[in-house]
Amino acid sequence: MTKILVIEDEQALRVNLQTLLEAEDFQSLGAANGRIGVDLAREQLPDLILCDVMMPELDGYGVLAELRQDPVTATIPFIFLTAKADKPALRQGMELGADDYLTKPFTIDEVLKAVTTRLEKQATLDKKYRQKLENLRGSITLSLPHELRTPLMGILNGSELLKEMWDELERDDKLRMVDIVQHSAQRLQRLILNYLMYAELELAAAAPHDTPTLPEKSINLDPLVAEVAGQKAQQAKREADLSVDLAEATVLISEDHLRKIVEELLDNAFKFSKAGTAVRITGIRTDQHYTLAFVDHGRGLTAKQIADIGAYMQFERKLHEQQGSGLGLTIARRLVELYGGKLNIESTPDQPTIVYVTLPM
Repeated sequence: MTKILVIEDEQALRVNLQTLLEAEDFQSLGAANGRIGVDLAREQLPDLILCDVMMPELDGYGVLAELRQDPVTATIPFIFLTAKADKPALRQGMELGADDYLTKPFTIDEVLKAVTTRLEKQATLDKKYRQKLENLRGSITLSLPHELRTPLMGILNGSELLKEMWDELERDDKLRMVDIVQHSAQRLQRLILNYLMYAELELAAAAPHDTPTLPEKSINLDPLVAEVAGQKAQQAKREADLSVDLAEATVLISEDHLRKIVEELLDNAFKFSKAGTAVRITGIRTDQHYTLAFVDHGRGLTAKQIADIGAYMQFERKLHEQQGSGLGLTIARRLVELYGGKLNIESTPDQPTIVYVTLPM
């Protein structure tokens, strides 16, 4: 049964509202002042709160401020009951996170309409969040075990084969097996380092005051980007597909972070486009910003897929074989934002995908 908390110091009004709600098959709770209301909200976790503004001990604004600061109660729909209809009062409540206002005196229909509207909206949001959580859970279930298991099996199987057949294998065969083990170990190491970096960046985004100290010296962007791009193309055996056209520029960013951004974006560009198709990096400089554009000719993304991009997210995995945990693009975006820049994506299915990285000069 849907639970609604009524916080109102006027007893007659509080009782009337509770009676009305119970007649409509809601479970109602009552609190005679703001302090009691906050405690009851934390204890009972109602589905919606109706709260008077002017009350002793703790007024409605104080109630809302306390509840919004508590993660457990922060998302409970909140409707003010007030005799004040002036704009400053309305604005103050909305800035604190109120969902709606009912101005006294109000009718039964107004109360029920406001309650129903807010509960329906909350149900829609809850459904959306549950779907996102389910999608995330599915992506983690599919991608994480595979991404960890694949390089680990390469290491275990390769080393076991070397151990058992060392005396029988020719030198070239031994070297090939060692290369497989080494490649698998490097892939596993990169995966682990990416998970650690992602965790650090998410913590920094959640607590900006703990953001790591940024460098005070600018670096020359164009030679570093060209160097990293050449290395990634060589690793992917796609040197002929790569073209780089950059303007000279210095940007305020860590060399390691810029290298990581370029590595992850190029890794995606090569991974999701076929050999023989072009992968381009261009750079445009303005007075205040420098924009890198990474272009590939892969299968592209829909607008919804772009909006849903995040760690552990992989699209159409059942249709397309792909390696990766989805962390690379998220890490690149977080690093760009760390320096006050932006990462944007332009893509449509079966059309070139362009990732723009804009950094302050």
